[in-house]
Amino acid sequence: QVQLVESGGGLVQAGGSLRLSCAASGIIFSFNVMAWYRQPPGKQRELVGTIRDGGTTNYADSVKGRFTISRDNAENTVYLQMNSLKPEDTAVYYCNALYTGTFPPRNYWGRGTQVTVSS
Repeated sequence: QVQLVESGGGLVQAGGSLRLSCAASGIIFSFNVMAWYRQPPGKQRELVGTIRDGGTTNYADSVKGRFTISRDNAENTVYLQMNSLKPEDTAVYYCNALYTGTFPPRNYWGRGTQVTVSS
């Protein structure tokens, strides 16, 4: 059974940094796309950024220049380095992984980790 487990969330002051990790287990394939989403309090879940298996990344405009996604394919782990954090970055952060080698594609979610940025 595939599981994604996020870690690294917590409370940080504005301007600080956090590094989130998402470890995948129970898989024998490499995910084509891994992504980070977040859900601020009282709002809908939104995409933070993605990284493809070749390393290409894309980011939401709100985090460009501050957040960096990386992945370790050998360890089936994806990271989210968050710098210059703002109070509006407060959210539950979710890891997502997509495998397109089957029909339909397999899409997996972690349970989330809370990030709180104080002003």
